[in-house]
Amino acid sequence: MPAAAPLVRLDEVCKTYRAGGVETQVLRGVSMTLARGETASLIGVSGSGKSTLMSLVAGLLRPEAGSVVFDGEDLTALDDTGRARLRARRIGVVLQSGNLIPFLTAAENVALAIELAGGERAAERAAALLREVGLADRRDHAPRQLSGGEAQRVSVAVALANEPDLLLADEVTGQLDAGSADEVMGVILDAWRNRGLAVLFVTHSNRLAARAQRRLRLAGGEVRPA
Repeated sequence: MPAAAPLVRLDEVCKTYRAGGVETQVLRGVSMTLARGETASLIGVSGSGKSTLMSLVAGLLRPEAGSVVFDGEDLTALDDTGRARLRARRIGVVLQSGNLIPFLTAAENVALAIELAGGERAAERAAALLREVGLADRRDHAPRQLSGGEAQRVSVAVALANEPDLLLADEVTGQLDAGSADEVMGVILDAWRNRGLAVLFVTHSNRLAARAQRRLRLAGGEVRPA
């Protein structure tokens, strides 16, 4: 039997930022794959381009050269609307700063994400997702009433609202203490085990990176095994 095609494939991807007449090439011909149902961690020094790479995989950015293919569909061939639609249907994203609306409760944040993804029974499913991340008793709390780790766990629930095939987590534990970081990473890995989705997460922690099935390092604009 032929090997299954990867869920994500980057081929010779380049990305350059321009500011004040100065060009900075962040990614230089990056090639990598992520298999269906695989967990991979991405480490690298600050400014190495980790967030840029994650944004390219999510379809938030387009490269100057190369291709980003998600389940056989070339994101670089889609316009902004096309990439947004694919992301809304199949990709969940958690950012370091979180993705919560401050004037909504935890349950309302998750329910809104479900509704935006076209889901039904939003309140019921939001309650189930908050139970999944261990925060059923915090459903009526606003983000400001949550600890940093709790807020990030709600953000994971929001990212799971569209039942994604791929979960991207960009340095979501960077501002947390070790205990809270372990809890958030535990929630992400539980979602992987229970749902069979693929996970790519960025971290500065070698200890957390080691919890992935495969470790990658971004250095010099290229991705290599860590």
